Amino acid sequence: MRWLNRAKLLVGYWRRQSVLGGLPVEFIVETTAKCNLYCPMCPRETYKQPKEDMTEAVFEKLAGDAGESAEHMMLIGLGEPFLDPNIFDRIGSCKKHGIHSLLSTNGTLLDEATCRRILDSSLAHVTLSFDGATKESFEYYRKGAKFERVRDNFLRLARMKAKEKKGPQIVVQMVRMERNAGELDDFIRFWGSQPCVDQVRIKEDETNLMRPDAGHVASDWKYPCHYLWRGPMYVKWNGDTYPCCQSYMLGSEPLGNVERDGLERIWNGAEMQRMRTAHARGRGGDIDVCSRCCTTIPHPVLVTGSLLFHGGTVRKLLPLVERLVYLARIPGRWLTPPRRIPTPAPAPELVQIESRDSNGR
Repeated sequence: MRWLNRAKLLVGYWRRQSVLGGLPVEFIVETTAKCNLYCPMCPRETYKQPKEDMTEAVFEKLAGDAGESAEHMMLIGLGEPFLDPNIFDRIGSCKKHGIHSLLSTNGTLLDEATCRRILDSSLAHVTLSFDGATKESFEYYRKGAKFERVRDNFLRLARMKAKEKKGPQIVVQMVRMERNAGELDDFIRFWGSQPCVDQVRIKEDETNLMRPDAGHVASDWKYPCHYLWRGPMYVKWNGDTYPCCQSYMLGSEPLGNVERDGLERIWNGAEMQRMRTAHARGRGGDIDVCSRCCTTIPHPVLVTGSLLFHGGTVRKLLPLVERLVYLARIPGRWLTPPRRIPTPAPAPELVQIESRDSNGR
């Protein structure tokens, strides 16, 4: 029973337990390490990736171990999901185990046939990554992609969903960075007006590549990191498992391998216990990867809310919470963002280009 698993995690979080009676409710699963773009903010440019896909044995081991507790599985990582030839089989496997599935795509491969398969699948949520409202900023951050083509691919999916009245929740997402920070209003205005775009998400950059001076200071660790008590855990294509996506991106060693060691043994292993103990004592900054992490630390009230609701519901609410944060409508004490030293050089001025629909209007 998934609600009971969440209750056990919530008790463990409030009691700051190092050994938990429940398993993670969310996972980030890298079903492929292959990608067709170069993005300067992506950690795959620091940690070179092989052209490999996750085997069926690894995926089914994870899904089997997590099947009674996992509520949401994000089929994303350092690869483009639609380069995985088995991605729709993974989506089907998630449904078989009662797990909501999500993926995020760069949009370059969203032809009509792929859009059709998405609408006919059990995929619960798809994030369309579009990092800019102008051609200049988009193509700077998504090298190898064409602004107009990707925009039209995303519009195709949204319009097909609107016409057929079925398909996953569609979220169009922009990661806010230096070159596109002035484009938020135009981005929200355009994508918010499109049929069957359910949400527009403005997300902070959670990597250190574009801002190497970012991280948390010792005083930020008043509250422990929620990842250690609820997930999502990060599972690489080969089964190597990390406490979170940030720990891999920052060069941490894996906790184990899910195919070899099993999920429960990893989740309550010695290293996870060490990390939880440090965070419970307000000393998360003593852990190297945590001190360099760029993820916002939520107040315990928000963590509690994330464990009272099903993981699928939490993912639907997340863009709204983030919008409130970025618009300064949630008190700062509820979320602790990473600190950074301001850079003296201003961002170059960008020229806004008019967005057009697929018919050129």
